[in-house]
Amino acid sequence: MPVVDLRPLEALVQSTGRLVASIESMPGGASTRRYFRVRFDGGKSAVAMFVPGGDRPEERTKPLPGSSSGAIRRWSFLEVRELLERRGVRVPRLFAESTKVGWLLLEDLGDETFAVCLDANPSRRETLYVRAVTDLYRAQEALVRLPEGSIVSTRSFDEDLLRWELAHFREWALDARGAVLSAEDRILLEGVFERLARRIASLPKAFVHRDYQSRNLMVVGDELAWIDFQDALLGPRVYDLVALLHDSYQDLDDVFVNARLRNYAATAGMSSEAFGELRLHFDWVAVQRKLKDAGRFVFLERIKHNPAFLPYVAPTLRRVGRTLDRLAPVEPDMALLRAILRRALPDDVGS
Repeated sequence: MPVVDLRPLEALVQSTGRLVASIESMPGGASTRRYFRVRFDGGKSAVAMFVPGGDRPEERTKPLPGSSSGAIRRWSFLEVRELLERRGVRVPRLFAESTKVGWLLLEDLGDETFAVCLDANPSRRETLYVRAVTDLYRAQEALVRLPEGSIVSTRSFDEDLLRWELAHFREWALDARGAVLSAEDRILLEGVFERLARRIASLPKAFVHRDYQSRNLMVVGDELAWIDFQDALLGPRVYDLVALLHDSYQDLDDVFVNARLRNYAATAGMSSEAFGELRLHFDWVAVQRKLKDAGRFVFLERIKHNPAFLPYVAPTLRRVGRTLDRLAPVEPDMALLRAILRRALPDDVGS
């Protein structure tokens, strides 16, 4: 891993009137972002986020209203963080920023992620998940109307993105792993993927965190704080429920998942008919999201040389298999997809 020059960080800390006592590297995820815990004289601390390249081309998004083409807007992380904070979502506070050299200085929320808390306190599982689905519904309601020009409004789970993610699954979870598909199965698979993407893209859109799962929620006292929200966009209302309740890093059975969906529906005041629709949409999105996840985990190992996610490929595909088992009796496309995947991945999806 490349050595990071910490001098700009030390200068940023000094600009806040604090003195650095120590800086230590923190675990990261699958991205190129790096995190450091900065301890100050006096015992307090903050978390520094480093984005290699500073204001790099990837941060050039659609221009702000009234600006010229190619204008640079604020980092997605900063813009979405501010939006969430203003709408009452618990996020880390921002202490200082120096995006030109790639640094942010943020509130230290500690080390207790949702996942860590679940491991240490299994008896709190139901309470934590009820809180997570309730928080999600309330946030979605608070974010129904977005500010004019919000970066979230410029991005969505449209048909093209959904189809790209499904192609990512085919390329990495099937082809790269040597799965055997006949020419006919390939044609049938592409047809199913096209129709599934079109179906999901047609669902009403809401604010989507995009990775609302146990490693991206922090337990801070009685609150759950959101992190890793910079890729927020518009998408199906159930998308974040799928990320949470079909989390690749947790083992939740179907009874537990259904109970949490009912908690969400109760918070929303849904009728039984609306709940049935929610459940169906949840399953559609679960198939798409978990296939994408399986492909992504293999991609990270093959291209990014990060094997940490490979153990989650098989469990993720088993989730797809269980969901297809539920959908197949009433949906011909899902029955067809189940048959194709059973032929191509019998050890993972089932046969």
